[in-house]
Amino acid sequence: MSTDVKPPRVVGVFSASLLNLNGMIGAGIFALPALLHAGLGNYAPFAILLFAIPLVCLAAIIAKLSTLFERSGGDQLYVETALGKYAGFQVGWFAICGSSTGRAANFHVLVTYLAALFPFFEGPIARPVTIASLIFLMTVLSAIGTKKSVVGVWIGTFVKLAPLVLLCALGIGMNGIPEDTELPSFSELESVALLIAYAFSGFATAANSAGETKNPRTSIFHSIFSALAVVAIFYALVQWAYIVTAPEVGAGDTPLAAAGEKLLGPWGAVMISVAAVFSITTNQLTGFIVFPRILFGMSKRNLLPRFFGHVSSRFLTPDYAIISFGLFVMAIALSGSFATLAILLVAVEQIIFTLVLISFILFWRSNFRGLKDANGPRWLVVFPVAVAMVAWMSMQIPASASYSTALMIVIGTLLYFPARSRVSRQLPEAERA
Repeated sequence: MSTDVKPPRVVGVFSASLLNLNGMIGAGIFALPALLHAGLGNYAPFAILLFAIPLVCLAAIIAKLSTLFERSGGDQLYVETALGKYAGFQVGWFAICGSSTGRAANFHVLVTYLAALFPFFEGPIARPVTIASLIFLMTVLSAIGTKKSVVGVWIGTFVKLAPLVLLCALGIGMNGIPEDTELPSFSELESVALLIAYAFSGFATAANSAGETKNPRTSIFHSIFSALAVVAIFYALVQWAYIVTAPEVGAGDTPLAAAGEKLLGPWGAVMISVAAVFSITTNQLTGFIVFPRILFGMSKRNLLPRFFGHVSSRFLTPDYAIISFGLFVMAIALSGSFATLAILLVAVEQIIFTLVLISFILFWRSNFRGLKDANGPRWLVVFPVAVAMVAWMSMQIPASASYSTALMIVIGTLLYFPARSRVSRQLPEAERA
């Protein structure tokens, strides 16, 4: 097997920013405005921008860690290096479970929007066949070349953002910005915190494919901040446009489509539905590009069998890892609901963030690759704010999600030992560690 071949570095800083942007903007943006308005009223856009401030501190921690590594893996790699193979395996297990379950659920959302345009897709046979076909298509697109896949993401991003930008321009341009903004109670902010956190989830997606990024130690760093700034402003503008256009539609499944219809008639609803299809599609393709690299990186570092480290001699992509990820998504494509899934993914994310913060402390204490020397006084503010944010977000997670997360840890532990045993049997004696 071609396990010694390395995928080429074909992702630049702008493409890395695009991967982060699409990691955040997927299906959620089309349901989030109504949910946030129901909880916070006209203060919702300010809540989005307010939430982004402490999130920047957390992003700064991950961005700084990205400057220490050139390999794929992201959080999984950082935790494995600092805390050992068991912790690294658990983070990889969490990341793959969360990402594959998220992909599976979003394929259902994608087909729902397709059915809004073409009712045929809602049929009892057509729906599962369409989902299976879309998963197969994403797998093939990501396997035939990283550069080609990223080009597809660029095209899809333009098609999905253009109608939303038009919606913002028309909505705010015709109706202005709401003036009667009341500060909500703290309990109201807490009730929607997980929704906003889910909306920003994926701000460091590109770090998972750092091994295929040009100048990864600087490209990933800059891509995290640029994507986060663009998305925070964009979310706030979309929220404002919804508030001044169609807040009376309630927390339905397609609030932005209702806003588009109010502004432009039936064609406005179609325009937003098409944007939703492309938004979810590019978000899905982004996931299929980056998350299999976690499996690939874990294999290269002897946490998974060498099978996952295979590289296609023709396309120079980790094809076996991509195919395995696609099959995993296929297996769970008929499970999960959007609301429950969002909470569970945020719960898993907080555990990963906690381990990343611990890893940062260990790297700083040991001056790992000059980290301590490079840190200035600003980190005396950045790090405590990041810790406080993760602690506060963790307290918002309901007990039901905590139980599910604990079960994931148990399953991950049961998988770790046979996986490591199989790796040790496959590796030559000189490679065992």
